[in-house]
Amino acid sequence: MQVLVIGSGYVGLVAAACFAEAGHRILGVDVDAAKVATLSRGESPIFEPGLDDLLTKHLASGALRFTTDLKAGIAEADAAFICVGTPQSEDGSADMKYVLAVAGQLGDAMALRAKDAKALIVVDKSTVPVGTAARVHAEIAVHTDRAFEVVSNPEFLREGSAIGDFLEPDRVVVGCRSDHAETIMKALYQPFLDRSGGKWFRMDPPSAELTKYAANAMLALRISFINEVANLAEDVGADIDHVKAAIGADHRIGPAFLNPGPGFGGSCFPKDLQALLKVGREHGHPMMTLATTVEANRHQKQVLLRKVREHFRIKAGVPSPMKGLRFALWGLAFKANTDDIRESMALELIEGLVNLGAEVVVHDFAAMEAVRARIGDKVRYAESPLAACEGADALLIATEWAQYREADLEAVAKALKVRRIFDGRNLFRPEAMEAQGWTYHSLGRRAVESA
Repeated sequence: MQVLVIGSGYVGLVAAACFAEAGHRILGVDVDAAKVATLSRGESPIFEPGLDDLLTKHLASGALRFTTDLKAGIAEADAAFICVGTPQSEDGSADMKYVLAVAGQLGDAMALRAKDAKALIVVDKSTVPVGTAARVHAEIAVHTDRAFEVVSNPEFLREGSAIGDFLEPDRVVVGCRSDHAETIMKALYQPFLDRSGGKWFRMDPPSAELTKYAANAMLALRISFINEVANLAEDVGADIDHVKAAIGADHRIGPAFLNPGPGFGGSCFPKDLQALLKVGREHGHPMMTLATTVEANRHQKQVLLRKVREHFRIKAGVPSPMKGLRFALWGLAFKANTDDIRESMALELIEGLVNLGAEVVVHDFAAMEAVRARIGDKVRYAESPLAACEGADALLIATEWAQYREADLEAVAKALKVRRIFDGRNLFRPEAMEAQGWTYHSLGRRAVESA
């Protein structure tokens, strides 16, 4: 297949690299000339394990190229994937201006296609509201008389493991109206399905569009649910690790997304829930469960700050009550294996601590520069996890990097003023921490206070 991938953000880059890996010939298109030059050198602007290797491999093989010229490959293309951003508008809805702009540009460019060419398959890969395929079709039709069909093909990628998710999908969802469109899409995805044994779902475009939002909403709901249960577990003396293992063993529930944490963030869940809530309101169907999920998550993102305040007996309204205290913070990205800090709990935690007068020294394996660009010198940046702990009154853990779990806790103890950890990811067991003399606060489990 000859494929255009328009937009070189997270979804577009992963799609381009993985389609090239499957043997297709890919032309990546982006309006940012500097980004295109960087990509053409094999340098990825985002951190995603395995992505750099695929870019280097397929730039060298010739299967993957990048350009600013959308018209460059339009004449021979079998499919054109729209992978541009759909940021959240002030009212919570997805901002469609970039998607519709690309649709118009595609319509203009299609004049370069032969009049008897087979229909170009235009694929909405961006996360878009229900009804977008129809809007994109209408926008393209204004500009061209060439044959085309708009298909919805939502992505289900997890940041930090997106390459594996794309190469070995558990399902591929395609919303299309014709057998021709399905044939093209199957030709693109069949190598991945053969490898994973994943399921193929053909449906109408509105169903495919709603599937994406429904999937993210369900996962977000599970996260907020287990966080609520974890908070209750602390109050009643239960252990959330036992609870989640037992309920996860029920085949109707399963164990996925039952790990308590400091609230969800990233580029998808917060934005997609707001967009789905907006769609519900527009159609007279208030999504009450999702509204509660959003509120629960807002509350959960303050969980570590509440624990710190309670431990140090910090009362509201006291000016600079943490002046003179220093905190080490491990983790800035919203999750491990990514540099994405969008809606990260760590940023809210930093703001809360700094506003209370505390000094904060941070470390992350990928997201340091992103945070520096966002908040500048509000915090100090440490070159290593251990360096962040030097002279700190406590260590706070916000991101579940595997390297933090494997840290030498005795070395950490020597660097800290006191053996004190507030763990937002439950990396360690309270019993083991108690035996080593730590004050240890985690989520949904008993607190350990050293003598």
